[in-house]
Amino acid sequence: MVKLTGKTKVKTAVFISGRGSNLKSLIKFANLKKSPIQIKLILSTNIRAKGLSFARKHNIKYKTFKFEDKTRDEMNVLKYLNKNEISLICLAGFMKILSINFIKKFNGKILNIHPSLLPKYKGLNTHQRVIKNKEKFSGCTVHFVNSRLDAGKIIMQKKIKVKKNDTAKSLASRILKQEHVLYPKALGKLFFNR
Repeated sequence: MVKLTGKTKVKTAVFISGRGSNLKSLIKFANLKKSPIQIKLILSTNIRAKGLSFARKHNIKYKTFKFEDKTRDEMNVLKYLNKNEISLICLAGFMKILSINFIKKFNGKILNIHPSLLPKYKGLNTHQRVIKNKEKFSGCTVHFVNSRLDAGKIIMQKKIKVKKNDTAKSLASRILKQEHVLYPKALGKLFFNR
């Protein structure tokens, strides 16, 4: 558990690649008086990411990195995070895999939200695989990021029933709504042990 001192909020960066719906729920959460986090930065791999509109709307500093030269770009990201005194990264639909070197060098915590009940269905196309395997349940997981894909310590999960008529699309849509609730809850648990 991370200890908060007084009224200090944890300076947080959110990494996105697309529409930013989880980012939107994290911003809403960060704006609450009791929230343990302050979103200082939004980083994207995609200059056209729809989620960047939330950065502009809420006047949050943002920057894009293409990750074409992974080693160089990761070093630049680390410098940028250090410059802005970031001590927590929330990955929210971030479609690049961070290197072991980056994870080790970032002197803080990195969290991710994944649309399955880990350790099942790591990686991509989770909903298609859940439907194909006729799973009765699916859900989402907030976990720490470590050197192995979707294998870090689990903080919280939300389980939902897979309906008989579910498609990958309908299941994804229902799980996404749960993600928006789970991510802030997991942050609350992490910082306040609730």
